[in-house]
Amino acid sequence: MRASFYPAIAALAASCTAPQVSADQAPAPRTISVTGEGEAVAAPDMAIVRIGVQSDGETAADALRANSAAMTATIDKLKSMDIEARDIQTSGLNVNPRYNYERNRSEPEVIGFRASNSVRVRLRDLDKAGAVIDEAVSSGANSLGGISFTFAEPKPLHDEARRNAVADAKSRAALLADAAGVRLGPVLTIHDGYIAAPRYDNIVVTAARMESADFAAPIEAGESSIKAQVTLIYQID
Repeated sequence: MRASFYPAIAALAASCTAPQVSADQAPAPRTISVTGEGEAVAAPDMAIVRIGVQSDGETAADALRANSAAMTATIDKLKSMDIEARDIQTSGLNVNPRYNYERNRSEPEVIGFRASNSVRVRLRDLDKAGAVIDEAVSSGANSLGGISFTFAEPKPLHDEARRNAVADAKSRAALLADAAGVRLGPVLTIHDGYIAAPRYDNIVVTAARMESADFAAPIEAGESSIKAQVTLIYQID
């Protein structure tokens, strides 16, 4: 009785673990994956400028008080030039001690404090960009973090870049299929990849240059581009 018991268990285990393969199961389709890149180029219609104020004082309160007065005057001047409040955003506010390292570098002497405040300003009228910078400087700003250009409505450019990316992917797929001697079937999968924003070339202007009586701010927006990437997976015959 014991001799017939173990073969029965072995047969039962085999029946439970054996893979069930359907006789009409179709093999996985052969595929080819291609990634295309597309670009859309246009003249930007909006600028972003970072305008700041730095102020020194014997105490932190003195530095902050002087800084707040200068920044308030700067913001008031920006608003007087028809820049809306929604387009002015504080991007940094700091108060830090100033040190004298000449006597003792390991324990420097505190000789005062410096307050800094900066705002990020969207300029929807590029023709006014230079004038806005000049007026901001005359009202108390003494630092510029840089200027960059972008698009107020980037979606049409995103769409154009994606269309160009799909066209590039289709062209690559046709080339690869021809070289491999296969025929392209239907598209099985479309993957929308990244959208690359325009690259910004920041213009940094130092406080010393801004204080020059002959300072001017000519602004040229040029052209900017948006890039997209799309991946297509084709069935191949």
